[in-house]
Amino acid sequence: MMKKNIQEELIAIIKIALKDLRIDSKLIQDFYLDLSTDERFGDLSVNIALKLSKVLKKPPLEIAGNITEAIKIRLQKSALKNYVKEVKAEGAGFINFYLENKYFYEQLQDLLSKGINVLKIDKGKGRPVLIEFVSANPTGSLSVAHARQAAVGDSLANILAFLGFKARKEYYLNDEGNQIEILGKSVELRLKELQGEKNEFPENYYQGDYIYDIAREIKNEKLKIKNFSDYASKHILEIIKKELVDFGVQFDCWYSQKSLDKSGKIKKALEKLKKKGFLYELDGAVWFKSTAFGDDKDRVVIKSDGLYTYLAPDIAYHEEKYKRGFKWLINLWGPDHHGYIARIKAAVEAFGHSRDSLSVIIVQLATIFREGKPVQMSTRKGQYITLREVLDEVGKDASRFFFLMRRTSSHLDFDLEVAKKHTSENPVYYVQYAHARICSILRGSPVKIKKNVDFSILKENEEIRLLKKILQFPYILNTCLMTQDPYMLTVFSQEVAESFHKFYDLHRVLGDNEQLTQARLSLIKAVKIVLAASLDLLGVLSPEKM
Repeated sequence: MMKKNIQEELIAIIKIALKDLRIDSKLIQDFYLDLSTDERFGDLSVNIALKLSKVLKKPPLEIAGNITEAIKIRLQKSALKNYVKEVKAEGAGFINFYLENKYFYEQLQDLLSKGINVLKIDKGKGRPVLIEFVSANPTGSLSVAHARQAAVGDSLANILAFLGFKARKEYYLNDEGNQIEILGKSVELRLKELQGEKNEFPENYYQGDYIYDIAREIKNEKLKIKNFSDYASKHILEIIKKELVDFGVQFDCWYSQKSLDKSGKIKKALEKLKKKGFLYELDGAVWFKSTAFGDDKDRVVIKSDGLYTYLAPDIAYHEEKYKRGFKWLINLWGPDHHGYIARIKAAVEAFGHSRDSLSVIIVQLATIFREGKPVQMSTRKGQYITLREVLDEVGKDASRFFFLMRRTSSHLDFDLEVAKKHTSENPVYYVQYAHARICSILRGSPVKIKKNVDFSILKENEEIRLLKKILQFPYILNTCLMTQDPYMLTVFSQEVAESFHKFYDLHRVLGDNEQLTQARLSLIKAVKIVLAASLDLLGVLSPEKM
């Protein structure tokens, strides 16, 4: 019988081994098995001995040695004894597991017969999670900063859904307020200018050519506009929606701040906080006692003129998310919102929710390079590279892949020239070419793959490395879950492509030995399945011809 989730079974054995040694597993937090970064140190590794060292006041390697011996005894009584070749205490105190090739052969067979779903691990168990991202004010086309958030948020939602979460994507539409008013006034002034009136255009108004385009449309269509802000914001919102669809991003919900205000939910949320004793009045304003939940100072929610601050609708909006049944909230924000995290987390706690039920991911900015030089950007002046320009220049697949190629916490350099290349220098082309190359081999093969293939004939180093690499897929997704970042999936897909290309360059798939040909065809078919699944989760196509 194939061991589908050997990681969980090994963790169970480790816990029993700790009990045998009279070590309370509660002394360490939940632990998991890591993939070994160096094949010389096995396939899976756990660092519990290092964590226990401080508590037990013994050297980590000594603790690891004792636990290893207890694990070996337990393994002999387990069905896993046929799948674990060796367990060693090594290095600074790691416990490393060396798996039998039999385990990987059986997983390969299962993957081929049942498809990618066999590598699914149900982490979410239907838990509702709401991912809110982009949420740019409808005052202009999406910038590359918004584009990066869109790629990260959409791919993360795909990964969470694959892992069994009930993931929903939401765009919070800031369709009222000062910026929307300035947008309307900008269009109105440009319209007057087009009609021959001379006027002073304030520096803080929106100056991009798109403002002229909207004004020109109003003039040419002879439209009678009652509210320039409403008209302009709705016009731009349609542009944003089209850009996102072309980028492969579709939201489940567009949540309007204006509708939130009109519903009276902001007032109700603040009243609820007042009843809990977390609001007070000072100097004519109403303050939220956010310091009670770790914020560095209390925050104003209603100004002395009676108007809400930015925080008030955000507090109500987050409480509304919980009321809709979501158990986990994920927000993707730009780096300029870092200081906002503490006050929103304070509001979540004030309403009685766990602080950890809200995850805020800061997505760092991206710099676009053209011909080796960074493109200067200014949003207000309209001098910036838009998502639309990147899409038109390099296409959806390269755009999405490149925006995901660095950790969200790291600044991203996006080289347009590299993204357009049809060579191995372009990472997305390199991965897609591996998929297309496999499709070409399978399509042209005179040999049909049988259902029952003897995989034990796969013994070359490149074959085993490639097999082990594709079976890391669930571990990589688990890493994406824990870090709430799809970045590692781009690394994994490149590593799979590299392993395949190395294998194919050294070994013939279609040879004289039919048994070996069957095994190698099966192996590359499995590679194709995993590559396609990885690219799909990243929102990138898997071409069969290139």
